[in-house]
Amino acid sequence: MNPLLEIQFQVPFDQIKAEHVEPAIQQLLEEARKNQAEFSNSTGERTFENTLLAVEAMTEKLDWAMGVIRHLESVATYPELRAAYNAVQPEVSLFYTNIVLDPGIWRILKEYEATDNARQLKGVRARFLKKTMDAFRRSGADLDETGKKRLQEIEVELAQITTKYSENVLDSTNAFELVITDEKLLSGLPPSAIEAARESAKSKGLEGWRFTLQGPSYTAVLTYQDDRDTREKVYHAFVTRATSGSFDNRALIVRIIELRQAKAKLLGYRNFADLVLEERMAKNGERALEFVREMHEKTTRFFHQENADLEAFRKQISRDAGNGIQPWDVAYYAEKQREALYEFDEEALRPYFELDAVVAGMYDLVSRLFGIEVREVKDVPSWDPAVCFYKILDEDGTNLGSFYADWFPRENKRGGAWMDALLTGGPRAEDFKPHLGLICGNLTPPVGDKPSLLTHREVETVFHEFGHLLHHCLSKVEVRSLAGTNVAWDFVELPSQIMENWCWERPSLDLFARHYATGEELPDELFEKMKRAKTFRAANNQMRQLSFATTDLALHTVYSPATDPDVLKYCRELMQPFAVAPLPEDYAMIASFTHLFASPVAYAAGYYSYKWAEVLDADAFTRFLEAGVFSRETGLDFRNLILARGDSEDPAELYRLFMGRDPDVTALLRRAGLAA
Repeated sequence: MNPLLEIQFQVPFDQIKAEHVEPAIQQLLEEARKNQAEFSNSTGERTFENTLLAVEAMTEKLDWAMGVIRHLESVATYPELRAAYNAVQPEVSLFYTNIVLDPGIWRILKEYEATDNARQLKGVRARFLKKTMDAFRRSGADLDETGKKRLQEIEVELAQITTKYSENVLDSTNAFELVITDEKLLSGLPPSAIEAARESAKSKGLEGWRFTLQGPSYTAVLTYQDDRDTREKVYHAFVTRATSGSFDNRALIVRIIELRQAKAKLLGYRNFADLVLEERMAKNGERALEFVREMHEKTTRFFHQENADLEAFRKQISRDAGNGIQPWDVAYYAEKQREALYEFDEEALRPYFELDAVVAGMYDLVSRLFGIEVREVKDVPSWDPAVCFYKILDEDGTNLGSFYADWFPRENKRGGAWMDALLTGGPRAEDFKPHLGLICGNLTPPVGDKPSLLTHREVETVFHEFGHLLHHCLSKVEVRSLAGTNVAWDFVELPSQIMENWCWERPSLDLFARHYATGEELPDELFEKMKRAKTFRAANNQMRQLSFATTDLALHTVYSPATDPDVLKYCRELMQPFAVAPLPEDYAMIASFTHLFASPVAYAAGYYSYKWAEVLDADAFTRFLEAGVFSRETGLDFRNLILARGDSEDPAELYRLFMGRDPDVTALLRRAGLAA
């Protein structure tokens, strides 16, 4: 039997093959079309259940199967799977577009909206009706036939070319390797990076040390390697990914933006940002830009001072001080400056952050805060032997949800870190259905006889993604599409980013920060150095985020290929004022910016959300600081008012329920050391 045909809570990842994809999706599409036709032609009395919930359930099996396939293409891809995924995606995309453009479904929804039953809806059900009607209108339900046909064409093409963009980034990342055979060129690199490079070379049957563009390898070279030519070579390869040969994304970027803009105009919006942000906290592109500009103004003075200090430091210690700092020098000299100022070497923390201990400590923390237990389940089929599986239990023993954790880089896996939902459960008429999700990363893997030893930034990544996972698995919303992480994009990062705060508090660090070999707790002296260095170059870190947000919003509000045909140059000029050093002429970060271009929407016109949510998380964490970082009372408030509520109410109202007021930007500026 085809393992993709029926929804299974325990996904048979070990049985799913590329050959299953096309026949399963064709069959599920037929079933979904039949559901659509039956509903579209149905008559009789309209209720919440046989109207709104029926529309939501119409594609449930197809949703699940496509989610599983999409996930496998992200973490365990191979040519046949990629080909099968690409083969089914256009037809699936067209089908989903057809649902919101189906005149029969739209007629029934409007009829229901006018009934007494609909007018009497309260709470999450009333919100679901309003959001459904708004979503159909915003998706083109009121367009004429010509407009609907054009919208369908746009959606299908966007699905195809954003997938191609993502594939090009993965393939161009994997196409690069730098093999060093002269040991002297390794000078400056920490032992962990050297060991990883040796293992990487061995895995390819090579002598020497192999470096790649995957996160742990690239970051180590740019931060520590003394040889400037090597840093320049690796930096250049990284920032020009997906700009040449068969992996060239330049034309795709322009086409994606054109299609997004055409879609917005077709639906009656000034630009794509206004279309996307209407349902988010910012409401429109103008307000998002205003927020980014405000943060930029509050950061600029500190940014210039940090850069002047770095340049002065570089001139003190560099033999070629007169040449000016270059992009491949910034992380290197910044790390040297940090060591000099704080006598703090980030690598000194690694032995205290062994992955298994970090994860166990994190589970202990959330047990204290939220009254849950995270328990590992062995021998569950997955897509790779390194993947672990867990279940989350409530205090009364209720199985709230389960999740997979996949932490290490592979060549068949895309870069970055993310959380995704496989099944959304929650309270149903008969009982509580558990949720199913996953978290993925590309963390430092085990090397030789040493376990996975993380940087502090990687520890924050683990906590961040688990925050998203908790938002999904602790949801108690009865409507699937309003549950868990299905919230406004500029609110969705609050549960993830607030978790990072516990990575800086001594009581919570003591749950897991122990030397992997000796069991010794993180020494006070090292902890104090880490805390003192926390706000080091905070303005530069903030400017980097604001650079991406500014570029994103410009591309989706004012950019026109007619006036700026060279999109790489356009983006480079936008980013230059936010950069420490002159960006090279072929700087092309935008060509591998998967946040914006690897799917039809994703973070497009929404990258500002990270900084917006950072204001929320810094402010919200002040409640924990006042009550105590292990406060069960505050934790349960956060669980019940934020994590459990999904999109059942306006996010601004949920925030006010938790904090008793609107957010205050001061907490973020103070935390970053950027308060006047």
